[in-house]
Amino acid sequence: MNTIKLFQEDVYIKKFTATVINKDIEDGKSVIILDRTAFFPAGGGQSSDFGTINGLSVLDVFEKNGVISHIISGSADFNTDEMVTCEIDWPHRFKNMQRHCGEHILSGMFFREYGGVNRGFHMGKEYMTIDISLEENSNFTEITWAMAKNIENLSNSIIWKNAPVITRFFENREEAEKLPLRKALAVDDDIAIVCVGNIENPSDCVACCGTHPAFAGEVGLIKILKVEINKGMYRIHFKAGEEALLDYQEKHEIIAKLNSRYSANTFDLLEKVFIQEEKNKAYRAQLNTFRQLLLKERVMETEAALVSSDGIAVVSFEALKVDDLLQIGRSVTDEISKLLLIISYEESTILFFSDGKTVDCGKLVKETAHIYNGKGGGNNNQARAILPKPENIPTYIDLIQKHLR
Repeated sequence: MNTIKLFQEDVYIKKFTATVINKDIEDGKSVIILDRTAFFPAGGGQSSDFGTINGLSVLDVFEKNGVISHIISGSADFNTDEMVTCEIDWPHRFKNMQRHCGEHILSGMFFREYGGVNRGFHMGKEYMTIDISLEENSNFTEITWAMAKNIENLSNSIIWKNAPVITRFFENREEAEKLPLRKALAVDDDIAIVCVGNIENPSDCVACCGTHPAFAGEVGLIKILKVEINKGMYRIHFKAGEEALLDYQEKHEIIAKLNSRYSANTFDLLEKVFIQEEKNKAYRAQLNTFRQLLLKERVMETEAALVSSDGIAVVSFEALKVDDLLQIGRSVTDEISKLLLIISYEESTILFFSDGKTVDCGKLVKETAHIYNGKGGGNNNQARAILPKPENIPTYIDLIQKHLR
């Protein structure tokens, strides 16, 4: 016996009673079948309803061959033919209704204005997407941001007009196909057609098994977030309903913080950000000039240390990163007679440089770093050792010097 679908009779049913027809246990969860239900099963891009049956949480709902199953965690103490009280998680349901209806309106407008056919719909946790294929109107070969904004405005005007949203049910294709469908039918029976607006000139009219509000005004708001090319189509990222409002509130708070930081308002914020970026660019260029001058000085100091050493030169520089120290070491490679060690106490790192013949840097690090619980590696000419404690560096350097003498 097929389950009676109360959500098709009245989408606003929040609480109802039903009779248990069957109960099974699968993977430690109860699978409950009722004679009737207002729980919407996952389908048509829409997630299932949540809620409770006799106070026990409904985790998932799915339909197979006309029978709707309700998944409950653990073992539900229900008996066959028992009457149970069921309650829908209304905030979750209504959010899905807003989002799904928003998708209908947006898809309908893309089709009406640009001949864009919705070839894919995904209702994600953070946002929704539709994939629009421009195949019905040869005048349009791309979807620009200006076109997307136009669709957004048109879609919201339908919401503000509070157009009726009516779902009609048909037993066969013949009657259903008399409606001005946006998309050809893919089923032959048990057909549900959702129509937004006047049936003679609807904003959208398409087959859909999901739940929708009675009026478009309940969607509240549609906001397109992004347009991107995807597999030869245009993927539209958007939000609808409460999620669109929350998205605006979050971004408004971000803008307010930026306004405060840049002593700006919404109208001149971007200009002030761009001005600051140009200043930062000039500062970075000036800083790089100073950095190069400092590196030249450090290279000369390193060359002097190599000349005065007995073959093993040791230098350390503050306020320089390891990448800077690598640049210094590579600049003097031809002047190394035996070994050059450059120390970064800030990063607890010792860089090894040699001509690769007198001393094998990689082998030397491998043989010694572990003594101080260090790690590292490299090749003949260059290697590095990283010690867990920078205070161990002097004794480690002493070890290296004794090892090579």
